[in-house]
Amino acid sequence: MMKIAAVIVAAGRGERAGGGVPKQYRKLAGKSVLARTLHRLCHDGVFVGVFVVVNPADRHHVAAVEAELGTKLDTIPGGATRTASVRAGLEAARAAGAEAVLIHDAARPFVSRTLIERLIGALDAHPAVIPALPVADALFRTEGDTDPKMGEPVSRDALQAAQTPQAFHLAPLLEAFEQLGDTALADDAAVIRAAGGEVALIAGEAENFKLTTSADFARAERQVMSETISVTGQGFDVHRLEPAELMWLCGIEIRAGLGLVGHSDADAGLHALTDAVLGAAGAGDIGQHFPPSDPQWKGAASDAFLRHALTLLDEAGGALVHADLTIIAERPKIGPYRDAMRARIAALTGLPLARVNIKATTTEKLGFTGRGEGLAAQAIVTARLTS
Repeated sequence: MMKIAAVIVAAGRGERAGGGVPKQYRKLAGKSVLARTLHRLCHDGVFVGVFVVVNPADRHHVAAVEAELGTKLDTIPGGATRTASVRAGLEAARAAGAEAVLIHDAARPFVSRTLIERLIGALDAHPAVIPALPVADALFRTEGDTDPKMGEPVSRDALQAAQTPQAFHLAPLLEAFEQLGDTALADDAAVIRAAGGEVALIAGEAENFKLTTSADFARAERQVMSETISVTGQGFDVHRLEPAELMWLCGIEIRAGLGLVGHSDADAGLHALTDAVLGAAGAGDIGQHFPPSDPQWKGAASDAFLRHALTLLDEAGGALVHADLTIIAERPKIGPYRDAMRARIAALTGLPLARVNIKATTTEKLGFTGRGEGLAAQAIVTARLTS
């Protein structure tokens, strides 16, 4: 199979979009545009390399995206123009041994896997191929500068609007860039055309629009919500109580002369919450990921389990929006620790404090919790999942 690299152009400033930061780093329904674009584009090991061309001044923004994705990005310093930035990305693709390349604007976060697959398939028959959409609106020229008026109509019959990703065999594209010199062009297909090459067209997708203005961001928010479903996950955990100096519960230390017995730190609250997040992600249960028979989890802090579950939820296209926990115990009393528990869980999950709730109840002296033999916890989470 052809070795293909992806180049993501993310070095622009995007000032027309507003928001105070370059548009590729703005949040879109709680997740940065660049993170959404990378999540859509990078899948199933299709590419031998994914190179993100960035402005060196945006290092702190890049670090924030890496934290979102939980991985290090392969970044390339961009140039003064889009053409110069793409050229830098192409050199990285060549060094990675790529034979073909997909070049995509970071500000198009709705690219579909179907479109990517159609572009790659078209490279079997064409050295260069781009997605395009026919122009639907009536077109005309304007007359006048200070008080513009409608001028002569322009036929739309032969007009198309270019999109990205744009796909190329790498060798002829690099040769076209060499011929171009320092000239800057609107897109990469234009570079091939300037060198006398042909560019094939496939049908683009209306949903794959580019974020340019604040109105585009409003449209994008609506599109994200239309592609999102709400899911729930629930978890339940029990641990035996014993006399001890401290116990871990919901991520905090409680010194009330009691401890919880377990292979890890036995934090029943975080275990229930972890199972709930795994349920929302459709990723099994905590025992599958952290079996108590495995000695590496002996005494382990349970926040590591929760972070792993949150990573799996993110990889499934989900984001946590609410968590509700109930502690079932006669002792210790939860009231004095409730605020600290909420704050700790909010910090671990990234949720606002108002979206973390902790309740406590007893079983009226009935059962193992009523006899003070153990403590139980149950959790329910709500997550937003991109379909």
